[in-house]
Amino acid sequence: MTARLPVFPLGMVLFPGLVLPLHIFEERYRALVRHLVALPEDAPREFGVVAIRAGWEVAPTGPDGRPLPGGGDVTLHEVGCTAELRQVTERPDGGFDIVTVGKRRFRVADVDRDTEPYLTADVEWLPEPGGPDEVADLLAARVISVFRQYLGLIRADPEELSEQLPEDPTVLSHLVAATAVLTVADRQRLLAIDDTAARLRAELRLLNREAALLRQVRAVPVPLTELASPPTPN
Repeated sequence: MTARLPVFPLGMVLFPGLVLPLHIFEERYRALVRHLVALPEDAPREFGVVAIRAGWEVAPTGPDGRPLPGGGDVTLHEVGCTAELRQVTERPDGGFDIVTVGKRRFRVADVDRDTEPYLTADVEWLPEPGGPDEVADLLAARVISVFRQYLGLIRADPEELSEQLPEDPTVLSHLVAATAVLTVADRQRLLAIDDTAARLRAELRLLNREAALLRQVRAVPVPLTELASPPTPN
């Protein structure tokens, strides 16, 4: 069974439970925010965040400020996460500052580029684990230990975050995936994993890989994609 969602392509990966603030300045995404705000009180105010596989967050515009035809086309990854709208502040210029929280994962079934000013998509909700999982519990303890060592290599004060690590294996797996210094491709692979234990195993491999590299070069790796273009407010 599919559902229809507004979609916000970004050059990053959102995970359930993680906070995502955004400055909305493009008219198509202003329209998206206005649409969400106008929904009935009991309706879910959420949109899909999907990482960009190819293309750009901000559409090139012509002299009149409107997006050029085809200029905003992007290729998306298959799996994304909904962002639930928690706070909206309208700016004097008509833009918005919003605060969202990642909620649930989905797989993109079909993208509609024509019906609305912004992208919409038919999505399939992905299963989330529930109930006790002894394997995930054991792996979570190992991930916490390795992650604390990793934080000691990349942060001046690693205790600030390591003291707040959650005990719930699924929540922990999302936090580690979002806060470790990983490429978009690495994060995307973690988001697409349905099983918490499998995600934690993958994170152990990534953390050990990154920690070994850091010990050798004593530098935090920066994904090349982050050097290719300046950051955007979206």
